[in-house]
Amino acid sequence: MLKFSQYIIPILVVILLIISLFKRNKAFDSFASGAKEGLNLAIGVFPFLAAVFVCVTLFKVSGLAAYLTTICKPLFEFLGVPVELAELIMIKPFSGSGTLVELENIYEQYGVDSYISRCASVVLGSSETVFYISAVYFSKCNVKNLSYGIPLALFITFLGAVFSCFVCRFM
Repeated sequence: MLKFSQYIIPILVVILLIISLFKRNKAFDSFASGAKEGLNLAIGVFPFLAAVFVCVTLFKVSGLAAYLTTICKPLFEFLGVPVELAELIMIKPFSGSGTLVELENIYEQYGVDSYISRCASVVLGSSETVFYISAVYFSKCNVKNLSYGIPLALFITFLGAVFSCFVCRFM
């Protein structure tokens, strides 16, 4: 039995073709133009994304993540954030896929129904990867001065993690 969700994309395509027909737009030309712009965006953003991925890998492999975890342990304990989430919280601004790997490790080590795993899940869903988004959006709009935007985004991401753990205490 097919579900309705399997029909959503084909229905949207048919609706867009009908709208294009009534507006007398050339649907294929518009599609090709959009695809060309998307390809140009991907080519323009690739160097920035590659730099972010290399930095995340170096952050973990160099041992800096583990070192910063030990330094931040008292702060995390004071704020009520499980220390086991320190590495996940530090990697989150850099890489979404890196945090997914870390989340999987937390699930394996503590179980999916534990307090730490619930906190990790909410932390993961409570914010976006700051540097990835910055690399994509700021590279396209040619913003060069990020001296206020990046630190503020990192601070808000950290506050989101703290608040996520606070909320999970009552769940």
